[in-house]
Amino acid sequence: MDETEFWELIDATRAVAEGDPEEQADALVERLLRLDPELVVDFARHFEARYNRAYRWDLWGAAWVLLDGCSDDAFDFFRCWLIGQGREVFEGALHDPDSLAGLLEDFDEEIDGDGEELGYAADEAYEQLTGSVAPDLGISPAPAEPAGRPVDFENEETLAQLYPRLWERFKE
Repeated sequence: MDETEFWELIDATRAVAEGDPEEQADALVERLLRLDPELVVDFARHFEARYNRAYRWDLWGAAWVLLDGCSDDAFDFFRCWLIGQGREVFEGALHDPDSLAGLLEDFDEEIDGDGEELGYAADEAYEQLTGSVAPDLGISPAPAEPAGRPVDFENEETLAQLYPRLWERFKE
């Protein structure tokens, strides 16, 4: 599976689920069940690589503003959700986390920002296909600390300065 096929699966399942992350995870498992187990592992590698790539302080700060606070676990689930939003939103957020203010047309605080189930979709599909746990993906694990400079999440002035568009849209 190449990168384009990965993103096509993400986009197709998001469209079917009409943006609901839990429904998207279910649709993703259904789609992955149609594939060979090795392709499911390839999908998992793509997902995990992007998940690790998004482990950054600047993105965590943006999630903090967007979600009105963001614990370690919440940031893990946010990164899964962000991948589920598709390539344009994901890459845009990595390039400029504050751009999420414009990239997210509709943001429902009740369902958006938490894609925990998306993170398990490939494992679930692989297990259903093979009856065993997915093998090691053979990629480097995420670093112990997020990349970049730490952000003081408790300092609203700093957050407003770092993320002016997000701050204006979600905090004021």
